[in-house]
Amino acid sequence: MVRAVVPHRSNMMSGEDMPEVLPKRGPLADPAASVPQDCRNCGAYKLCVSLWLKSGDASLFDRVVKRKQVLKRGETLYRMGQSVEHLYVIRGGSVKTCVTSEDGRVQIIGFHTAGELLGLEDMQMREHNCEARATKLTSVCEVSIDRFEELARKDAAIQYEIFKIMSAEVRHTQELVLLLGKHNAEERLAAFLLSLSQQFAQRHYSMIEFDLSMSRSDIGNYLGLAEETVCRVFARLQDGGLVTSKGRRIKLNDLERLQRVANYRPALS
Repeated sequence: MVRAVVPHRSNMMSGEDMPEVLPKRGPLADPAASVPQDCRNCGAYKLCVSLWLKSGDASLFDRVVKRKQVLKRGETLYRMGQSVEHLYVIRGGSVKTCVTSEDGRVQIIGFHTAGELLGLEDMQMREHNCEARATKLTSVCEVSIDRFEELARKDAAIQYEIFKIMSAEVRHTQELVLLLGKHNAEERLAAFLLSLSQQFAQRHYSMIEFDLSMSRSDIGNYLGLAEETVCRVFARLQDGGLVTSKGRRIKLNDLERLQRVANYRPALS
């Protein structure tokens, strides 16, 4: 963003200073045009735009959103039990969230990609109820929770955007419960791939070819399957021509057949 620089007034003039003539203000440009292009596919775009535009002052956005923190693969964004100071919007990369049971077992509860907002569910308790860890090189925007809450209390548009994000989170939880209720490993993995496909489509990326940021082991943990089972099912899906798998690069060759395998109905966006 370009900001005007006001020069210091010169002391060269003697006597009474000339009155300062301010330039006339023209009509305001479309404020959304000032939003960085890489923000437009973000799932929190409308929420951030609300913060950006409310005062007609882009500095409001800068005071609330700090850009950006970069995490290497395996680095932790926040830990379970840590106090909540920021919300996080994933700008690029991916994050997995997990919880640790009393006996030390780790359960992955979500994979999160660019455009997703993390930490909103922890605002009330002011304590993170899970751990968030980067699965690849990842950058995030930090949103000050105190300033965010202050603005949200005053503005219905921001409250509405929060409502929509939380609604999507509830739907995701319901889909996960349904997914884990499937008895067949092929159903679980096919439904998982289709869910990722839909997420990428909503962010305006390819819905048929994408990189898996998670390992086969992590996928198995998430789906309640052994890693060996995940590998075998991937091999069967590839032998059947439904997918092409090269390392973590996945291409979905036949969405209709994959949906039949998963008994999957895509959620309405």
